[in-house]
Amino acid sequence: MAINIAIEISREFDLAASFDDVFELLADVPRSASHFPKLHNLEDLGGNAFRWEMEKIGVDKHALQTIYACKYFSDKDKGRIWWEPVKGEGNGVVKGSWSLTRNGDDRTHASFHTEAELSLPLPSLLKLAISPVVKHEFNSLVDVYTRNLQAAFQ
Repeated sequence: MAINIAIEISREFDLAASFDDVFELLADVPRSASHFPKLHNLEDLGGNAFRWEMEKIGVDKHALQTIYACKYFSDKDKGRIWWEPVKGEGNGVVKGSWSLTRNGDDRTHASFHTEAELSLPLPSLLKLAISPVVKHEFNSLVDVYTRNLQAAFQ
């Protein structure tokens, strides 16, 4: 028995760095992922595809772990980096994008958007209780990630 939880997150913020520097960091998946909190392991699957394994939450047999894989693409001329799910990897399906625009010589405006669907091995009766907790956790992770990126360019 499993429950599915859909999550959609969008953020916009400015970075105190040139467009080129921001694009270079975000298009380098391992480098960008190093700023993401609670990432247990990032595995290179080849072809610019990566498996994300988040830290386990809970204890022993009641621990949950989110695992998913994405293939990454980038177009510097359009200021866009995006990812699409790799099917058959883990318990999550994730897609999303970064859109970057120049804001002068030394500032970049970043728009982040991601959508995820997680399948968790829990009884369906728990969906109403667990869904808000999982959504809050993912929003918190993205908030820390964006703060970490901002700090990296200070």
